[in-house]
Amino acid sequence: MTGNEKVLILTGSLGDGHNKAAQAIVEAARFYRPGVEVKVVDYLEWTHPHLHSVGVYCYMQWVKNLPSVYGYLYRKTRDDNTLSHWFKRMRSFSEGRMLELLREYEPTVVVSTFPGAAAAMSYLKRNGLTSVPTVTVMTDYTDHSYWIHPCTDRYLVATEHVKRALLRYHIPEDRIAVTGIPIRLPFTQTYDRVQLRHKHRLDPAMPTVLVMGGGHGLIGKQFKSVLQSEDLIAPVQFIFVCGRNGKLKQKLEEEFGGGKTRHQVVITGFVEHIHELMALSDLIVTKPGGLTVSEALALELPMMLYKPIPGQEQENAAYLVALGAALEAKNAAELKSRLLEVIADRALLHELKKNARSNQLKEGAARTLSAIMETRHLHEAAPEWATAAAEFAGA
Repeated sequence: MTGNEKVLILTGSLGDGHNKAAQAIVEAARFYRPGVEVKVVDYLEWTHPHLHSVGVYCYMQWVKNLPSVYGYLYRKTRDDNTLSHWFKRMRSFSEGRMLELLREYEPTVVVSTFPGAAAAMSYLKRNGLTSVPTVTVMTDYTDHSYWIHPCTDRYLVATEHVKRALLRYHIPEDRIAVTGIPIRLPFTQTYDRVQLRHKHRLDPAMPTVLVMGGGHGLIGKQFKSVLQSEDLIAPVQFIFVCGRNGKLKQKLEEEFGGGKTRHQVVITGFVEHIHELMALSDLIVTKPGGLTVSEALALELPMMLYKPIPGQEQENAAYLVALGAALEAKNAAELKSRLLEVIADRALLHELKKNARSNQLKEGAARTLSAIMETRHLHEAAPEWATAAAEFAGA
């Protein structure tokens, strides 16, 4: 691509992964292509400025309190069928707002890290309202029909097995690039664990477990029995990252802070240096979001994936467990027993770490950026295959 390149990235705030992927692409552009102008817009906030926060809250409550319903709908719409086509035809955005954004920014390529944004761009292109090249960056280790839309020029995916899954949608192979999930540069660096532990006033020799997922209250009370267990013979350092969940942070401080357990417990809210906390830890206990697990893989950090939500989290967990880079705990009792097992078994930790090292793709952001920059050339040959894909999708 030549000339004044302007990349518009459309993301969404349902979870952190879509935004984190967008940030990683911005960071890669600054480092590798400083002449490229990049703008990030929250698609949900732009199209629904007054209902955005309410919608995000309702979504999180739905996933948290009715995960089985979410999982049922996810499975039912996984492949192209009558129900998934019906959902795709539901236009939940303002056509005028989207066109206003495109006129205002005049991008040379539009990148979607959020499936709803990819749907909106496909709608505009299918109806002749724009011809801008479009790229979809899939942020999980699995496929789903809602990511797939007939007028998308290129799909950037995490692994070869996701690429093979996308071929079922009649997408030409050269329109799918395996780039890895884009992660920010700090997660791709090598760190001195001892130095980091000294920096954060932690014991350099004590086993250290990082616990994440508290931003939406998904992890917390389950650790009370772990910290009080007599089976955990040697002291362990636990770092709880509560994100912006102030109530959870206060509750954990009341229960575990101030030397109330024989283990060392650090409780924090949102932090910018999460890459350092990952790099100094022996194990992370977390929800299996696509970006978080990609960051852990890059830092060769063994994972305990706790109670994955039915849907993409379950599939991410299954993929990582099959790689041998993670263990899974489906409930609080299993979390306790598996955590005690892995902390005591240094050989198991070493094996998990080795498998993470073998399956990482640290260059995800750079590869993603390169694929985005190449898309205009592919876009010029798109109409023929896009027509076939539209017919296949029932558009």
